[in-house]
Amino acid sequence: MAYPQYSIVIPAYNEAARIVGALEAVVACIRHRGWNAEVVVVDDGSRDQTADLVRAFAANAPEVRMLQNPGNRGKGYSVRNGLLHSFGEVVMFTDADLSAPIEEADGLLAAIADGADIAIGSRWLERTRQTIRQPLYRQFFGRCFNGVTRAVMGLPYADTQCGFKAFTRAAAQTVFQLQTIDRWGFDPEILFIARKRGFRVDEVPVSWAHDERTRISYLKDGLRMLQDIAIVRWNALLGRYSGTPVAVKRSLDN
Repeated sequence: MAYPQYSIVIPAYNEAARIVGALEAVVACIRHRGWNAEVVVVDDGSRDQTADLVRAFAANAPEVRMLQNPGNRGKGYSVRNGLLHSFGEVVMFTDADLSAPIEEADGLLAAIADGADIAIGSRWLERTRQTIRQPLYRQFFGRCFNGVTRAVMGLPYADTQCGFKAFTRAAAQTVFQLQTIDRWGFDPEILFIARKRGFRVDEVPVSWAHDERTRISYLKDGLRMLQDIAIVRWNALLGRYSGTPVAVKRSLDN
């Protein structure tokens, strides 16, 4: 059996209310576009029916398979687990709420085809593409966090936090083996690693709709993200992002 061209990773924690709709949309897009693709749902120790719903859906959708974390480990861990155990030549992740419609992957894949190692979705390059905007307080805290991240970590991107990113297989295997942050603050870390390792990162404007059911607390999680930024800078000083990643052998029998 040949490996898929694309892998689409969806981290999921207690997503029983949204996961079936997300899988229906993603699989419909794959089939409509004729992509040779797999969908990897990473269950992060859900306490609801998420895992059962994914199994039931996968029984009738060969594109879908599921990985399960050893308990609730966080979004960063879930994304890393999914991307490092994907089979595609191009691997990407998207949130279960599909705030950026899966069809927007066209832009990310086009950037990769044009020579980028990594393509990241941006909500802020073309603000008119935000179909449902965040409340003003969320916009304020989000932009403040992005400003601090750019200043402290030297990241030039308008949007570091958008949960819609694609990687060549080689870039993903390098970046995610070096990633250390397991929860919400992992996005700036992987972008910091990517720049440190010399990967070309293209920022791509995407359509995006805010979902009120988002679990991020800008106070509690924002403070944790600031701590994570300090950890990344400390890791860099200690040379922890300079190691040589191990080539991961793919096996469709896993």
